[in-house]
Amino acid sequence: IDGRVRRKFKGSTIIPNIGYGSDKKTRFRLKNGFYKFLVQSPADLEMLLMHNEKYCVEIAHNIGAKKRKEIVERADQLRLHVTNRFARLRAEENE
Repeated sequence: IDGRVRRKFKGSTIIPNIGYGSDKKTRFRLKNGFYKFLVQSPADLEMLLMHNEKYCVEIAHNIGAKKRKEIVERADQLRLHVTNRFARLRAEENE
């Protein structure tokens, strides 16, 4: 009832309102200009065959190192940008 946030005192946190939303044209867009697309198998990359200028690939968190390597290789063939391409990559493979 007497909350300082609700009463909008100076210096307190602001209440989330509808006006703080981002522009519809740029909503969900990353800083690099791409939209994120979550991938769990190399077959998922085929959906982005014609959309490599608009979407970038993010590999799901529960994918192992072997399948990650396959996904990154296939993404390079399709000229897709992978946001977390160096995750779970061993030092020996990197050389």
